[in-house]
Amino acid sequence: MQKNKLFKIVQGPLVVVITGIVLNLIFQNIPALSLQADQLVAVPVPESFAGIFGQFTTPDFSQLLNSTVWMIGATIAIVASLETLLCLEATDKLDPQKRVTPTNRELKAQGVGNILSGLIGGLPITQVIVRSSTNIQSGGKTKMSAILHGVIMLLSAMAIPKVLNLIPLASLAAILFVVGYKLAKPVVFKQMYRLGIEHFAPFMVTILGIIFTDLLIGIILGLVVAVMYILFNNFKKPFLFESDKHLKDGVLRIELAEDVTFINKASILNTLSQIPDGSRVVIDASKSINICQDVIEIIEEFQMSAEYRNIDVTIKSREKRGVRNQRKAVEFALNGF
Repeated sequence: MQKNKLFKIVQGPLVVVITGIVLNLIFQNIPALSLQADQLVAVPVPESFAGIFGQFTTPDFSQLLNSTVWMIGATIAIVASLETLLCLEATDKLDPQKRVTPTNRELKAQGVGNILSGLIGGLPITQVIVRSSTNIQSGGKTKMSAILHGVIMLLSAMAIPKVLNLIPLASLAAILFVVGYKLAKPVVFKQMYRLGIEHFAPFMVTILGIIFTDLLIGIILGLVVAVMYILFNNFKKPFLFESDKHLKDGVLRIELAEDVTFINKASILNTLSQIPDGSRVVIDASKSINICQDVIEIIEEFQMSAEYRNIDVTIKSREKRGVRNQRKAVEFALNGF
């Protein structure tokens, strides 16, 4: 119990940072083991207290119409918003009280903060899962912990910048690796794999895209793959047909989906063309909300050709059922729900 209480006060990341600073000081006189300046944290060190305010810079409004500035600003806004939304979802899952963060309010606050930060030459603001997870592990439960975190960071940058500049970047990288592992353990990959390839493929594409490119491109690649699977599944399943379930009393039943688009045209055409002569067919559109005109034309053509193939066709609509062998019934059932 005492051990657990100790580690609630002294967190692992703090131990890693202190250890990195101590080792850096010990190895400074050993050229083979000493770290270079670009391998350490680089916080500006003011010469005096007044010099702190001298680090603030005001915007150059002469570049307001510069298209490059707008492009970079839009990119930062998109990346920061996506990163924040992803971190919010992960943080809500880590929250012991299982609270749900209001995303709209979070993005609005982030937008105001980024505007104010930009006006004084600061970096963009976004939620980071490292700080959030450390906050939860340390026992933080309210918004005050985040406010105190910002105040402590500001005071540290003002009072002990030289100490901060002793922190090896490798120590921070190690902390990030551990946090990343906790959020993406091998069991997570196994769970996604069990859900099926349509879930696992976008998941892996997103991860690999983020690793080898950046956050924005990785998310876009994952979305593209996910949309492709949605379109592919929609193409395969424009209607529901199971021979043991939809073939009763010699009647072939085809249930159309809620949304049947033009990409389903070939599949429906192939199915209708394979219906043998002399069959009894029920095309059930009672659950359909939107049906593409191309699909309507295919069913109309099938209904007309059915007269010559001795096929008995029944069209079921949302409003009107059991109307047989009438072209108006198809139009009523499939066009203008």
